Amino acid sequence: MFSSVKEKNSGFNFGLPVLTTKPSSSNGLTPLTAAPTTSVQPAFGTTTLTRDDNSEVTDSSETREPRPQFTFLGGQLKLESPWRNMDWTEERKTSLMETITSYRRSCEEVPQARVLLLGPVSSGKSSFISSVQSVFNGRVTNRAMVGSFSSGFTKKLQSFNIRGKKGEDHTGLVLCDTMGMSEDGMTGLTLHDILSVVKGHVPEGHKFSPDQPVSASETVGYVKRPSLKDKVHCVAFVVDASKITTYPKGLSTTFKQLRKHISDLGVHQVALLTHVDQVCLQTAKDVTGVYESRTIQDVMGKAAALLGMSTSYIVPVKNYSSELDLDVNTDVLLLSAVDHILQYADMYFQDNAPQNKELKTALDL
Repeated sequence: MFSSVKEKNSGFNFGLPVLTTKPSSSNGLTPLTAAPTTSVQPAFGTTTLTRDDNSEVTDSSETREPRPQFTFLGGQLKLESPWRNMDWTEERKTSLMETITSYRRSCEEVPQARVLLLGPVSSGKSSFISSVQSVFNGRVTNRAMVGSFSSGFTKKLQSFNIRGKKGEDHTGLVLCDTMGMSEDGMTGLTLHDILSVVKGHVPEGHKFSPDQPVSASETVGYVKRPSLKDKVHCVAFVVDASKITTYPKGLSTTFKQLRKHISDLGVHQVALLTHVDQVCLQTAKDVTGVYESRTIQDVMGKAAALLGMSTSYIVPVKNYSSELDLDVNTDVLLLSAVDHILQYADMYFQDNAPQNKELKTALDL
């Protein structure tokens, strides 16, 4: 029986322990174990227990189960294997560019797939469009968006064609940018206006105002009977990785309500997680580590909870901001996001093909 406890203070020791073998781990991470305390002093001293006969029993790590720890790289948690596979090569970049350039809708009635980017102010919507255009232009071109302020508050509905390499014909993709969503329920794009855009009622260049909702009587150029080509064929939500934990709680409710209404219109949705380089230093230095970062994986989970969607619909991206030259790895990440978007846009056309619409009508009856 132990009657008292004494502590021998060995002082602070920030030296790393000697590493032994790497035992297996069920969570995919590589645990590291420290050498016995006989060779390395604990960081904050050892604890000595005293029996009634004053003989000492020293608490030793040799008698404990080894504690699994994460592998650290550049101050960030690094997984033993990536949680998504990616081919970071020039060949992969070329392949993705060819896939996007040659994309053709399965519906002949529609010349281009219209993808609407939705997200809070300064979430990176305009920067994503500019970055994708930069990849196809062959140089970084951070264009000043028409109708936007320095705060990133885009007010007009603007559609941007994605051209092929070196100014070739337009691809089958149009990225639509618009006013940022409201975070506080008081400013920004309203639910009514967003759904009006998705339905195809809002004309190009329309200037949004929270005080003047889109309507057939008040909106100049209002499209009363939009055709399939006027509608939005996929919605890509854009959220800032560096703000995931600071977004107001009400925004999640707004996202989920909005997603339900958009789903009712038969439009598929994906999400872009921007500014991943701002939450992981290692990814900022080398973007190829994006899918090996435990930090980004965790943020992806938080983004999924915020949006109310599975992480399988969400892709991380790094936009061009201060760079002057293109980087092949950043290009691959951006092009992979575009390819991801096009897959869901094409599902819309498949759902709305004449034969499929007739079948759906028959089943509804």
